[in-house]
Amino acid sequence: MEKILGIILIITTTQVIYGQRNADYGVSGGITSYIGDINPSRLMYSVQPAAGFFYRYNLHPRQSFRMLLMTGGLSGNDLDFNNSFQQTRGNSFSGFITEWSTQFEFNFFPYHTQGKRWKSSPYLAAGAGIVFINTTGITYTPVLPFTFGYKLNFYQNLGLEVEYGFRKTFYDNFDGLNDNIEPGDRIWYHNNDWYTFAGISFTWKIYSKLAGCPVYDDVRKKRKH
Repeated sequence: MEKILGIILIITTTQVIYGQRNADYGVSGGITSYIGDINPSRLMYSVQPAAGFFYRYNLHPRQSFRMLLMTGGLSGNDLDFNNSFQQTRGNSFSGFITEWSTQFEFNFFPYHTQGKRWKSSPYLAAGAGIVFINTTGITYTPVLPFTFGYKLNFYQNLGLEVEYGFRKTFYDNFDGLNDNIEPGDRIWYHNNDWYTFAGISFTWKIYSKLAGCPVYDDVRKKRKH
């Protein structure tokens, strides 16, 4: 798994060097949250600040690759939950993660920050990467990000995006617990810990003209209102 992830990240980095005209750059700010043995189901539990930077290579107005570097906090405490098992166990943790990942994005409508026709689109993204963890110990593990969001070209070459995403890890010790949960809660997604990211991103394109490729003809047309 780690070798495969390394190859994917190297290929993506190469695209950064050779594909600047089709590139977007962005900064993100938001919150991260943990799902695991302490918190088995709450989606916005104990949220912590997060921030990131990304590079996007646009293959097509509907398809792109995004390379993301993001860091955020994680925390959990058994005493936040009103059940006798966790109140007795009384475990807690806090720390942070740093993620480096590549995601393939699909736009539901043709979208480009220099386009004339389409100025917004919902999108889905999925990929792979590595997350460095500093909570109960310092380590790293592969991570699979899944994201959905909405992007808007609000002014010339500037864009605004809102997104929410899940991260599946291959590690079960964010919280210092290894499947130490109530027997009735032992289902598949507790085998490893997860975390989520919700945030807002600002993007910009350095070049002021669309790439001279026929696939961009649709977004060059007059925008719909």
